[in-house]
Amino acid sequence: MLSKNDKAWISLFDKYDILNHIEKEGVFEITSTQINEFREARLMTKFDHKSQLPQLFLVNELSILPITRGSYLISKFQVYKKFENQILPITPIEFPEDIQSIDYQNITSESAAINAAFVCGIFDDFLGENNLKSTVNGRMGSGNFGFEITTQNNLKNVVVENAQIEIDAGYEGEKGLYLFEAKNALSKDFLIRQLYYPFRLWSSKISKKVHPIFLTYSNGIFHLRKFEFINPNHYNSIQLIHEKRYVISQEIIKKATIENLLKSVEKVEEPEIAFPQADSIERVINLCELIFQNGGMSAGKITENYDFDPRQTNYYTDAARYLNFIKKEKKEGRIVFKLTKKGKEIFKSPVNQRQLKFATQILEHEIFQNVLNSIFEKNRPLKKPEIVKLMKMATLHKIDSDST
Repeated sequence: MLSKNDKAWISLFDKYDILNHIEKEGVFEITSTQINEFREARLMTKFDHKSQLPQLFLVNELSILPITRGSYLISKFQVYKKFENQILPITPIEFPEDIQSIDYQNITSESAAINAAFVCGIFDDFLGENNLKSTVNGRMGSGNFGFEITTQNNLKNVVVENAQIEIDAGYEGEKGLYLFEAKNALSKDFLIRQLYYPFRLWSSKISKKVHPIFLTYSNGIFHLRKFEFINPNHYNSIQLIHEKRYVISQEIIKKATIENLLKSVEKVEEPEIAFPQADSIERVINLCELIFQNGGMSAGKITENYDFDPRQTNYYTDAARYLNFIKKEKKEGRIVFKLTKKGKEIFKSPVNQRQLKFATQILEHEIFQNVLNSIFEKNRPLKKPEIVKLMKMATLHKIDSDST
Protein backbone atom coordinates (compact mmCIF):
# COMPACT_ATOMS: atom_id res chain seq x y z
CA MET A 1 0.00 0.00 0.00
CA LEU A 2 1.42 3.37 -1.04
CA SER A 3 1.85 6.10 1.58
CA LYS A 4 0.88 9.75 1.06
CA ASN A 5 4.56 10.52 0.50
CA ASP A 6 4.83 7.75 -2.12
CA LYS A 7 1.82 9.07 -4.05
CA ALA A 8 3.01 12.69 -3.92
CA TRP A 9 6.53 11.79 -5.10
CA ILE A 10 5.11 9.74 -8.00
CA SER A 11 3.21 12.86 -9.09
CA LEU A 12 6.35 15.02 -8.76
CA PHE A 13 8.52 12.55 -10.68
CA ASP A 14 5.90 12.47 -13.47
CA LYS A 15 5.42 16.25 -13.65
CA TYR A 16 9.13 17.15 -13.69
CA ASP A 17 10.46 14.03 -15.48
CA ILE A 18 12.92 13.63 -12.61
CA LEU A 19 14.29 10.19 -13.53
CA ASN A 20 15.25 11.35 -17.05
CA HIS A 21 16.97 14.46 -15.65
CA ILE A 22 19.00 12.32 -13.24
CA GLU A 23 19.86 9.84 -16.01
CA LYS A 24 21.22 12.66 -18.21
CA GLU A 25 22.68 15.08 -15.65
CA GLY A 26 23.26 12.90 -12.58
CA VAL A 27 21.22 15.14 -10.31
CA PHE A 28 17.90 17.00 -10.09
CA GLU A 29 17.32 20.16 -8.07
CA ILE A 30 13.82 20.65 -6.67
CA THR A 31 12.37 23.47 -4.57
CA SER A 32 10.03 23.48 -1.59
CA THR A 33 7.51 25.40 -3.71
CA GLN A 34 7.43 22.59 -6.28
CA ILE A 35 7.10 19.91 -3.59
CA ASN A 36 4.34 21.86 -1.80
CA GLU A 37 2.15 21.54 -4.91
CA PHE A 38 1.48 17.95 -3.88
CA ARG A 39 2.31 17.73 -0.16
CA GLU A 40 4.07 19.78 2.50
CA ALA A 41 7.83 19.74 1.83
CA ARG A 42 8.63 19.30 5.51
CA LEU A 43 6.87 15.92 5.47
CA MET A 44 8.16 14.97 2.03
CA THR A 45 11.89 15.38 2.71
CA LYS A 46 12.48 14.07 6.24
CA PHE A 47 13.97 10.58 5.97
CA ASP A 48 16.20 9.82 8.97
CA HIS A 49 16.66 6.19 7.84
CA LYS A 50 16.98 4.54 4.45
CA SER A 51 13.86 2.42 5.07
CA GLN A 52 11.76 5.62 5.26
CA LEU A 53 12.57 6.69 1.68
CA PRO A 54 9.63 6.64 -0.78
CA GLN A 55 9.39 3.54 -2.98
CA LEU A 56 10.49 5.49 -6.08
CA PHE A 57 13.69 6.49 -4.28
CA LEU A 58 14.41 2.96 -3.02
CA VAL A 59 13.77 1.29 -6.40
CA ASN A 60 16.01 3.79 -8.21
CA GLU A 61 18.64 4.02 -5.42
CA LEU A 62 18.04 7.74 -4.92
CA SER A 63 18.40 10.03 -1.91
CA ILE A 64 17.73 13.68 -1.20
CA LEU A 65 19.83 16.41 0.45
CA PRO A 66 18.91 20.02 1.38
CA ILE A 67 21.22 22.64 -0.15
CA THR A 68 19.43 25.88 0.85
CA ARG A 69 16.46 26.82 3.06
CA GLY A 70 14.13 25.99 0.19
CA SER A 71 15.82 23.65 -2.26
CA TYR A 72 17.08 20.07 -2.44
CA LEU A 73 19.19 17.80 -4.65
CA ILE A 74 18.01 14.34 -5.69
CA SER A 75 20.63 11.88 -6.92
CA LYS A 76 22.10 8.44 -6.33
CA PHE A 77 23.78 9.82 -3.21
CA GLN A 78 24.96 7.49 -0.45
CA VAL A 79 23.65 9.54 2.47
CA TYR A 80 23.20 6.86 5.18
CA LYS A 81 25.62 4.88 7.32
CA LYS A 82 24.85 1.57 9.00
CA PHE A 83 25.56 1.19 12.68
CA GLU A 84 28.16 -1.44 13.49
CA ASN A 85 26.43 -4.15 15.53
CA GLN A 86 28.85 -4.89 18.33
CA ILE A 87 27.77 -6.45 21.62
CA LEU A 88 29.19 -4.01 24.16
CA PRO A 89 29.38 -4.29 27.95
CA ILE A 90 27.21 -1.83 29.87
CA THR A 91 28.93 0.51 32.33
CA PRO A 92 26.86 1.38 35.44
CA ILE A 93 27.04 4.99 36.62
CA GLU A 94 25.60 6.68 39.71
CA PHE A 95 22.96 9.39 39.53
CA PRO A 96 23.72 12.42 41.79
CA GLU A 97 21.56 12.34 44.93
CA ASP A 98 21.11 16.13 45.02
CA ILE A 99 19.37 16.31 41.59
CA GLN A 100 15.59 16.19 42.05
CA SER A 101 14.30 17.79 38.84
CA ILE A 102 15.21 14.85 36.56
CA ASP A 103 13.38 11.54 36.92
CA TYR A 104 15.95 9.21 35.38
CA GLN A 105 13.60 6.25 35.89
CA ASN A 106 11.11 7.70 33.38
CA ILE A 107 12.94 9.33 30.48
CA THR A 108 10.55 9.90 27.58
CA SER A 109 12.38 12.32 25.25
CA GLU A 110 15.77 12.91 23.66
CA SER A 111 16.26 16.16 25.61
CA ALA A 112 15.55 14.40 28.93
CA ALA A 113 18.06 11.67 27.99
CA ILE A 114 20.71 14.32 27.19
CA ASN A 115 20.12 16.12 30.50
CA ALA A 116 20.24 12.90 32.52
CA ALA A 117 23.43 11.70 30.81
CA PHE A 118 25.10 15.09 31.36
CA VAL A 119 24.30 15.50 35.07
CA CYS A 120 25.40 11.98 36.03
CA GLY A 121 28.76 12.34 34.27
CA ILE A 122 28.25 9.99 31.31
CA PHE A 123 29.51 12.64 28.88
CA ASP A 124 32.56 13.44 31.04
CA ASP A 125 33.49 9.76 31.18
CA PHE A 126 32.88 9.06 27.49
CA LEU A 127 34.62 12.18 26.17
CA GLY A 128 37.46 12.31 28.70
CA GLU A 129 36.59 15.89 29.70
CA ASN A 130 36.04 17.18 33.24
CA ASN A 131 34.51 20.60 32.79
CA LEU A 132 32.03 20.52 29.90
CA LYS A 133 29.83 23.56 29.33
CA SER A 134 26.54 23.55 27.44
CA THR A 135 27.01 26.07 24.61
CA VAL A 136 25.03 25.48 21.38
CA ASN A 137 21.73 23.83 20.47
CA GLY A 138 18.58 24.30 18.43
CA ARG A 139 17.92 25.33 14.84
CA MET A 140 20.34 27.49 12.89
CA GLY A 141 21.73 28.08 9.40
CA SER A 142 24.42 25.73 8.09
CA GLY A 143 26.61 28.49 6.62
CA ASN A 144 28.10 28.08 3.14
CA PHE A 145 30.39 25.21 2.21
CA GLY A 146 31.08 22.65 -0.51
CA PHE A 147 31.81 18.94 -0.25
CA GLU A 148 32.24 15.71 -2.15
CA ILE A 149 29.74 12.88 -1.76
CA THR A 150 29.83 9.30 -3.03
CA THR A 151 27.18 8.36 -5.59
CA GLN A 152 26.48 5.00 -7.22
CA ASN A 153 29.15 5.54 -9.90
CA ASN A 154 31.45 8.39 -8.85
CA LEU A 155 31.91 11.46 -6.64
CA LYS A 156 29.62 14.48 -6.87
CA ASN A 157 30.39 18.02 -5.74
CA VAL A 158 27.62 19.67 -3.71
CA VAL A 159 27.40 23.29 -2.53
CA VAL A 160 25.28 24.15 0.53
CA GLU A 161 24.14 27.72 1.15
CA ASN A 162 22.61 28.29 4.55
CA ALA A 163 20.40 25.19 4.75
CA GLN A 164 18.58 24.70 8.04
CA ILE A 165 20.20 22.40 10.60
CA GLU A 166 19.32 21.36 14.13
CA ILE A 167 21.73 20.47 16.93
CA ASP A 168 20.22 18.53 19.85
CA ALA A 169 23.03 19.55 22.21
CA GLY A 170 26.51 21.02 22.07
CA TYR A 171 29.07 20.93 24.88
CA GLU A 172 32.45 22.65 24.83
CA GLY A 173 35.41 21.44 26.83
CA GLU A 174 39.12 22.06 26.96
CA LYS A 175 39.81 19.62 24.10
CA GLY A 176 36.97 20.44 21.72
CA LEU A 177 33.32 21.06 20.89
CA TYR A 178 31.03 18.02 21.03
CA LEU A 179 27.86 18.16 18.92
CA PHE A 180 25.14 15.65 19.76
CA GLU A 181 22.45 14.04 17.64
CA ALA A 182 20.10 12.18 20.01
CA LYS A 183 17.41 9.59 19.30
CA ASN A 184 15.07 7.62 21.55
CA ALA A 185 14.37 5.13 18.74
CA LEU A 186 16.74 2.31 17.84
CA SER A 187 17.66 1.86 14.18
CA LYS A 188 19.98 0.02 11.81
CA ASP A 189 21.35 3.17 10.16
CA PHE A 190 21.39 6.97 10.42
CA LEU A 191 21.49 10.01 8.15
CA ILE A 192 25.10 11.25 8.00
CA ARG A 193 23.89 14.79 7.17
CA GLN A 194 22.60 15.22 10.74
CA LEU A 195 26.21 15.03 11.91
CA TYR A 196 28.01 16.42 8.84
CA TYR A 197 26.28 19.79 8.32
CA PRO A 198 26.69 20.88 12.00
CA PHE A 199 30.29 19.62 11.91
CA ARG A 200 31.09 21.77 8.85
CA LEU A 201 29.36 24.85 10.29
CA TRP A 202 31.20 24.83 13.62
CA SER A 203 34.55 23.69 12.18
CA SER A 204 34.54 26.96 10.21
CA LYS A 205 33.69 29.04 13.29
CA ILE A 206 36.10 27.86 16.00
CA SER A 207 39.72 26.70 16.25
CA LYS A 208 38.98 23.77 18.60
CA LYS A 209 38.32 20.35 17.09
CA VAL A 210 34.62 19.56 16.50
CA HIS A 211 33.49 16.05 17.42
CA PRO A 212 30.16 14.60 16.16
CA ILE A 213 28.46 12.35 18.74
CA PHE A 214 25.42 10.11 18.22
CA LEU A 215 23.41 9.21 21.34
CA THR A 216 20.60 6.66 21.47
CA TYR A 217 18.53 6.03 24.58
CA SER A 218 16.16 3.10 25.10
CA ASN A 219 15.11 0.91 28.03
CA GLY A 220 17.47 2.68 30.44
CA ILE A 221 20.56 2.26 28.23
CA PHE A 222 22.57 5.24 26.90
CA HIS A 223 24.58 4.26 23.81
CA LEU A 224 27.16 6.85 22.75
CA ARG A 225 29.11 6.77 19.49
CA LYS A 226 31.87 9.24 18.62
CA PHE A 227 32.55 9.76 14.91
CA GLU A 228 35.20 11.56 12.89
CA PHE A 229 35.25 12.81 9.30
CA ILE A 230 38.68 11.67 8.14
CA ASN A 231 38.48 14.08 5.19
CA PRO A 232 36.38 17.07 6.34
CA ASN A 233 35.47 17.86 2.71
CA HIS A 234 34.13 14.35 2.01
CA TYR A 235 30.64 13.53 3.32
CA ASN A 236 31.26 9.75 3.30
CA SER A 237 34.63 9.83 5.09
CA ILE A 238 32.83 9.31 8.42
CA GLN A 239 34.37 6.72 10.75
CA LEU A 240 33.37 5.40 14.14
CA ILE A 241 36.14 6.24 16.62
CA HIS A 242 34.73 5.13 19.95
CA GLU A 243 31.49 3.77 21.41
CA LYS A 244 30.28 2.84 24.86
CA ARG A 245 27.02 1.93 26.64
CA TYR A 246 25.94 3.12 30.08
CA VAL A 247 23.11 2.50 32.50
CA ILE A 248 22.27 4.61 35.53
CA SER A 249 23.07 2.27 38.41
CA GLN A 250 20.61 -0.58 38.74
CA GLU A 251 20.46 -3.70 40.83
CA ILE A 252 22.12 -6.50 38.87
CA ILE A 253 19.77 -9.39 38.08
CA LYS A 254 21.43 -12.60 39.26
CA LYS A 255 21.17 -16.03 37.67
CA ALA A 256 19.43 -17.36 40.80
CA THR A 257 16.68 -14.73 40.38
CA ILE A 258 15.97 -15.93 36.82
CA GLU A 259 16.06 -19.58 37.96
CA ASN A 260 13.47 -18.81 40.66
CA LEU A 261 11.35 -16.92 38.12
CA LEU A 262 11.53 -19.89 35.76
CA LYS A 263 10.19 -22.21 38.50
CA SER A 264 7.41 -19.88 39.64
CA VAL A 265 6.05 -18.28 36.45
CA GLU A 266 2.66 -19.52 35.27
CA LYS A 267 2.31 -20.68 31.68
CA VAL A 268 -0.17 -19.01 29.36
CA GLU A 269 -1.94 -20.55 26.39
CA GLU A 270 -0.13 -19.99 23.12
CA PRO A 271 -1.88 -16.97 21.50
CA GLU A 272 -3.43 -17.06 18.02
CA ILE A 273 -0.66 -14.74 16.79
CA ALA A 274 2.25 -15.64 14.53
CA PHE A 275 5.28 -16.79 16.52
CA PRO A 276 7.71 -13.82 16.83
CA GLN A 277 9.91 -13.22 13.79
CA ALA A 278 11.39 -9.95 15.09
CA ASP A 279 15.21 -10.03 15.19
CA SER A 280 15.74 -7.85 18.28
CA ILE A 281 14.00 -7.83 21.66
CA GLU A 282 15.61 -4.42 22.28
CA ARG A 283 13.71 -2.99 19.32
CA VAL A 284 10.45 -4.70 20.40
CA ILE A 285 10.79 -2.95 23.78
CA ASN A 286 11.78 0.34 22.12
CA LEU A 287 8.72 0.18 19.83
CA CYS A 288 6.50 -0.29 22.91
CA GLU A 289 8.18 2.72 24.55
CA LEU A 290 7.28 4.85 21.53
CA ILE A 291 3.67 3.58 21.49
CA PHE A 292 3.45 4.35 25.22
CA GLN A 293 4.81 7.88 24.73
CA ASN A 294 2.43 8.56 21.83
CA GLY A 295 -0.64 7.02 23.47
CA GLY A 296 -1.02 4.73 20.45
CA MET A 297 0.30 4.50 16.87
CA SER A 298 -1.07 3.24 13.58
CA ALA A 299 0.94 0.79 11.48
CA GLY A 300 1.51 3.59 8.95
CA LYS A 301 2.84 5.95 11.62
CA ILE A 302 5.20 3.26 12.94
CA THR A 303 6.55 2.63 9.42
CA GLU A 304 6.90 6.37 8.70
CA ASN A 305 8.56 7.30 12.00
CA TYR A 306 10.62 4.23 12.83
CA ASP A 307 13.37 2.41 10.93
CA PHE A 308 10.97 -0.27 9.62
CA ASP A 309 9.55 -1.23 6.27
CA PRO A 310 5.88 -2.41 6.33
CA ARG A 311 6.88 -6.08 6.66
CA GLN A 312 9.08 -5.34 9.69
CA THR A 313 6.29 -3.26 11.23
CA ASN A 314 4.09 -6.38 11.09
CA TYR A 315 6.82 -8.60 12.56
CA TYR A 316 7.56 -6.26 15.47
CA THR A 317 3.96 -5.38 16.34
CA ASP A 318 3.10 -9.10 16.21
CA ALA A 319 6.02 -9.87 18.57
CA ALA A 320 4.84 -7.17 21.00
CA ARG A 321 1.26 -8.51 20.79
CA TYR A 322 2.53 -12.08 21.36
CA LEU A 323 4.17 -10.90 24.61
CA ASN A 324 0.94 -9.07 25.62
CA PHE A 325 2.65 -5.67 25.58
CA ILE A 326 0.33 -4.15 22.97
CA LYS A 327 -3.05 -4.77 21.35
CA LYS A 328 -4.73 -3.93 18.04
CA GLU A 329 -7.73 -1.59 18.00
CA LYS A 330 -9.85 -0.32 15.13
CA LYS A 331 -10.29 3.44 15.15
CA GLU A 332 -12.10 5.29 12.35
CA GLY A 333 -11.52 2.42 9.95
CA ARG A 334 -7.79 2.02 10.62
CA ILE A 335 -5.71 -0.21 12.89
CA VAL A 336 -4.11 1.46 15.91
CA PHE A 337 -1.69 -0.22 18.33
CA LYS A 338 -1.99 0.63 22.04
CA LEU A 339 -0.52 -0.79 25.22
CA THR A 340 -2.48 -3.54 26.95
CA LYS A 341 -3.28 -3.28 30.65
CA LYS A 342 -0.17 -5.37 31.34
CA GLY A 343 1.87 -3.21 28.94
CA LYS A 344 0.82 -0.01 30.73
CA GLU A 345 1.74 -1.55 34.08
CA ILE A 346 5.20 -2.47 32.78
CA PHE A 347 6.02 0.78 30.97
CA LYS A 348 4.76 2.93 33.84
CA SER A 349 7.19 1.09 36.13
CA PRO A 350 10.61 2.57 36.95
CA VAL A 351 13.10 1.43 34.32
CA ASN A 352 15.15 -0.60 36.82
CA GLN A 353 12.08 -2.72 37.67
CA ARG A 354 11.06 -3.44 34.09
CA GLN A 355 13.69 -6.03 33.19
CA LEU A 356 12.27 -8.78 35.38
CA LYS A 357 8.78 -7.94 34.12
CA PHE A 358 9.99 -8.34 30.54
CA ALA A 359 11.53 -11.70 31.49
CA THR A 360 8.25 -12.78 33.11
CA GLN A 361 6.25 -11.98 29.96
CA ILE A 362 8.67 -14.01 27.84
CA LEU A 363 8.86 -16.97 30.22
CA GLU A 364 5.06 -17.27 30.43
CA HIS A 365 5.39 -19.04 27.06
CA GLU A 366 6.26 -22.72 27.31
CA ILE A 367 8.76 -22.75 24.45
CA PHE A 368 10.92 -20.07 26.10
CA GLN A 369 10.73 -21.92 29.44
CA ASN A 370 11.87 -25.11 27.71
CA VAL A 371 14.77 -23.41 25.95
CA LEU A 372 15.97 -21.65 29.10
CA ASN A 373 15.67 -24.85 31.19
CA SER A 374 17.78 -26.62 28.57
CA ILE A 375 20.38 -23.81 28.66
CA PHE A 376 20.65 -24.12 32.46
CA GLU A 377 20.88 -27.93 32.25
CA LYS A 378 23.61 -27.88 29.58
CA ASN A 379 25.26 -24.76 31.08
CA ARG A 380 25.78 -23.29 27.60
CA PRO A 381 23.81 -21.47 24.88
CA LEU A 382 21.82 -23.80 22.60
CA LYS A 383 22.61 -24.22 18.92
CA LYS A 384 19.92 -23.44 16.35
CA PRO A 385 19.07 -27.10 15.54
CA GLU A 386 18.55 -27.76 19.27
CA ILE A 387 16.15 -24.81 19.51
CA VAL A 388 14.31 -25.91 16.35
CA LYS A 389 13.85 -29.38 17.88
CA LEU A 390 12.30 -27.86 21.04
CA MET A 391 10.07 -25.58 18.94
CA LYS A 392 8.77 -28.57 16.94
CA MET A 393 7.79 -30.30 20.19
CA ALA A 394 5.82 -27.21 21.32
CA THR A 395 2.44 -26.06 20.03
CA LEU A 396 3.29 -22.96 18.03
CA HIS A 397 1.19 -21.07 15.49
CA LYS A 398 2.05 -20.16 11.92
CA ILE A 399 5.58 -21.54 11.59
CA ASP A 400 5.95 -22.95 8.08
CA SER A 401 9.57 -24.11 7.93
CA ASP A 402 12.73 -24.85 9.89
CA SER A 403 14.39 -21.68 8.59
CA THR A 404 11.47 -19.55 9.90
